[in-house]
Amino acid sequence: MKDVMMTDEPQWLVLARELQAIAQSGLAYADGSPFDRERYEAVRDIASKMMAMGSDEPAPRIADLFAGQRGYATPKATVRGAVFDAQGRILLVREVLDHGRWTLPGGWADVNLSPVENTIKEVREESGYIVRVTRLAAVWDRARQAHPPGPFSCYTLCFICELLGGTPTTSTETSEIGWFARDAIPEDLSLGRVLHAQIDAMFDYAANPALPTWCD
Repeated sequence: MKDVMMTDEPQWLVLARELQAIAQSGLAYADGSPFDRERYEAVRDIASKMMAMGSDEPAPRIADLFAGQRGYATPKATVRGAVFDAQGRILLVREVLDHGRWTLPGGWADVNLSPVENTIKEVREESGYIVRVTRLAAVWDRARQAHPPGPFSCYTLCFICELLGGTPTTSTETSEIGWFARDAIPEDLSLGRVLHAQIDAMFDYAANPALPTWCD
């Protein structure tokens, strides 16, 4: 096993995630050997049981989640758009799947679209606004950003965006759209998606293009 970099996450989660990744990649390259497949499936089963013991999720759900992963295990990717209006306010949307909590517009990156194209699409779909991406502000590793624990390794690419037009429009994913000054960010953020410190930092990045990209 490779060395696992330490994070603020509980060690049961870090190790369970590592075991799942080993099992997934092993099954992808098992070359049809029933003995190898049996061993990697056993490792995956251990990982799912560890995850269930340390979380509130039922073991069968986690087992199904892990079994659905195919190919070499790599971090998942999400995109977020930090959109600012002429008054210097940032765009936030209420996330339906997280009980209407606020977040930067964005989501999982879709295949066949570049990170910039994904960001433009997500902002338009979740808010109705048309934007232009002006710079990559941050590449965050979920495990190093104090988000609530998650089963998979995940990177978030956050882009500063310029507002071009559009009409505020909710979607099946969002229930409300709002613009907020730096000192008026809502407390009820969707912390699995974005943190207060991350939003606060985006005001600095929007104001100062010379700041280097924040990379974990």
